[in-house]
Amino acid sequence: MLEFLAEGTTVEALSMEAVASRAGVGKATVYRRWPHKEALILDAIATLKQPLDVPPGESVRDDLIALMQQSWEARDSRAGRIMPCLIPELQRQGPLRTQFIKFMDHRRDVIRDVLRRGIVTGELRSDIDVELALILLSGPMFMTLIGNAPNVGTDHLAERVVDNVLRGIAC
Repeated sequence: MLEFLAEGTTVEALSMEAVASRAGVGKATVYRRWPHKEALILDAIATLKQPLDVPPGESVRDDLIALMQQSWEARDSRAGRIMPCLIPELQRQGPLRTQFIKFMDHRRDVIRDVLRRGIVTGELRSDIDVELALILLSGPMFMTLIGNAPNVGTDHLAERVVDNVLRGIAC
């Protein structure tokens, strides 16, 4: 199923029949395990991304660069190729969107922890909005990953994003 998405098939266009055919099994076999396409997709999405590695905690800048770099390096992975196919589904309310947000929130917790630590250590202003800072860091990486930032060079992207955001939230 993930191969279809990695090849560019949208969730909407994906069928249980195609999944069964590619797997070399009958449609009934697929339906015994997953009662509907959304259940199959939820299980498949759960296997896509590993948690972010917790950074060493030496400096907010270095930790954020390491985290953004981890995300950026995923662009060539199967998960990176699948992400653009999921975007239309993530715009709709439903279990797929809910599960994806929950999944991503665990990854975002690592970044939140770095930002909160930066406030405590005095590397970041005490009045920053952690959630907004998180979006400011991840937004450019995501937009570039899905190809919606064609005029942004990708050399040292993680470092450039972090440095630009830190100019606004550092002490």
